[in-house]
Amino acid sequence: MTLRLYDTATRSVRDFTPREPGKVSVYLCGVTVQAGPHIGHLRSGVNYDVLRRWLLRSGYEVTFIRNITDIDDKVLVKAEAKTVPFWALAYENEKLLDATYQKLGVLPPTYEPRATGVVTEIHELIKRLIDKGHAYAADDGSGDVYFDVRSFQRYGSLSGQKVDDMEPATDAPQRAKRDPRDFALWKGAKAGEPPEAQWASPWGPGRPGWHIECSAMTWRFLGEEFDIHGGGLDLRFPHHENEIAQSHAAGMPFARYWVHHALLRLGDAKMANSVGNVISLESLVGKGLRPVEVRYYLLAPHYRSVIEYSEEALHEAAVAYQRIENFVQRAYESVGATDAATDLPAEFVTAMDDDLNTARALAVVHEAVREGNAALTAGNAGGTRAALASVRAMTAILGVDPLDPQWSDAGAGRLEPVVAALVALALQQRTEARGRKDWAAADAIRDQLRAAGVVVEDTPNGPRWTVDAR
Repeated sequence: MTLRLYDTATRSVRDFTPREPGKVSVYLCGVTVQAGPHIGHLRSGVNYDVLRRWLLRSGYEVTFIRNITDIDDKVLVKAEAKTVPFWALAYENEKLLDATYQKLGVLPPTYEPRATGVVTEIHELIKRLIDKGHAYAADDGSGDVYFDVRSFQRYGSLSGQKVDDMEPATDAPQRAKRDPRDFALWKGAKAGEPPEAQWASPWGPGRPGWHIECSAMTWRFLGEEFDIHGGGLDLRFPHHENEIAQSHAAGMPFARYWVHHALLRLGDAKMANSVGNVISLESLVGKGLRPVEVRYYLLAPHYRSVIEYSEEALHEAAVAYQRIENFVQRAYESVGATDAATDLPAEFVTAMDDDLNTARALAVVHEAVREGNAALTAGNAGGTRAALASVRAMTAILGVDPLDPQWSDAGAGRLEPVVAALVALALQQRTEARGRKDWAAADAIRDQLRAAGVVVEDTPNGPRWTVDAR
C-alpha cells in the first residue's frame, strides 16, 4: 500500500509522491523560543518524529528540517521583562527544547536553522517580491516592508478564506499599509528596541517579520520546492497562508504537501505560552510519569485528532504502555534477546500508510501483546519469540520500544532506584523466609508487595517483579 497523507491544501487524503524518487524533504515549523517547551510543543515533535521514522522504514532518505524562531516580538518582550539580551533568552530556551526532545526520544533534525541565520536570504526574497510587484516599502519613513495580499490572487486558499472577510494583520501598525491585511516582511527599527535585535537592510535597520523567516529557511536548506511542510493546525492562518503567498509570489513552487496536526487543549483553550496554560514534561515526570509514557500519550491518538488534556487520560496511556512493557520484559527473560522482526504485520503497515493512523497501529501492537502473553502462559517459546520480535518492530517505529536503551537505561524517574532497592530488600527477606520454610511470612511479604502494586512471580531463575499494569 502507498503512503497516503491528508493534505490541508487540497483538503483531501492523497497518495504521497515525493519530488525526487527515494528521497523526502520535510520542513517542520518549530518553536518560538520565548519560553521553555510545553507538551503542546512536544506533540508536534513526537507526531512528526513518527512520520519521519515511518518514511525511513519505508525506504526513503529523509532530510528533516525543524526551525527555531529566535527573533520575534514575543522573544523581545520576554527578554526585556527579564532584562537579558534576546539572544541569551532564545538560546537558553532552545537548549531546554533540545533536551526535552531528547528525553522523549525525538530524533535530532538533519538541520535546525535559526531565523537569525538567514537574514541575507530574507533580504533577497523581499527584493524579489518588490521587483515582482508583490511587496512595497512603507512611504512613512518607518523602514517597514509589507506584502501586498491583493496582488496574489490565491491568497486565502489554504485556510479557505476570502480577503474581504479576513481580520486586519496585527503584526505591524496599520499606518502605512495599502490594505489592513497586508503583513510585514521587514520591520523597521523602533525606539527603545535593543540594537542587537537590528540588522542593516536596503530599507534601513530593522528585523524580519515572522512569516518571511520560514520561507527563507526552507529556500536555503531545501531549495525552492520540497515535499512536506508540517506544523500545528493553529499555524494554518496566518503563518502558513502567508508563507504560501510570499513563496509562490517569489516564483518558488514551495511545499508539495501540507500536513497539520491538531492541537492539545487544556479546558477551552489551546495550550500556549501566550495563554499561560502550559504543562511541562518536567512537571509530569515530577508526578511519577516517565518520558516514554508521555510520548505514548502524545502519539496514541491520530495526529489530526484534538487531545483534550487530562491526568486521567495520561494515566490510562501510562497503563497501556506498561502492558506492552511488561510483556516485552517477561518475554525477554523467557526466550532471551530477540531482534525486532524485519517484516511488520500487514495490519500495522496498512494503518501507518493510512495517513499515519497510530491509533489503529497501536491496536495491532496490543493484539500482538495479547497473543504473546498467551504463548508465554502456554510455554510456547516459538510463539513468544515471534510475538516479541513483532512487538519490538512495531514499537520501534513509534519510538517506544521498551528494550531501546533510550528507555531501558533512563529508568522511571528519580524514585525508580529507591523503589527497586526496596523491592529487592523485600524479596530477599521473602527468599530467606522460604529458605527456613516460614511459608506464612513469605506469603505475607508477597501479599504486602501485591497490595503496593508490585506483582511477584517465581521463575526457575528466581523471583521477578513487575508493576501491576491494571
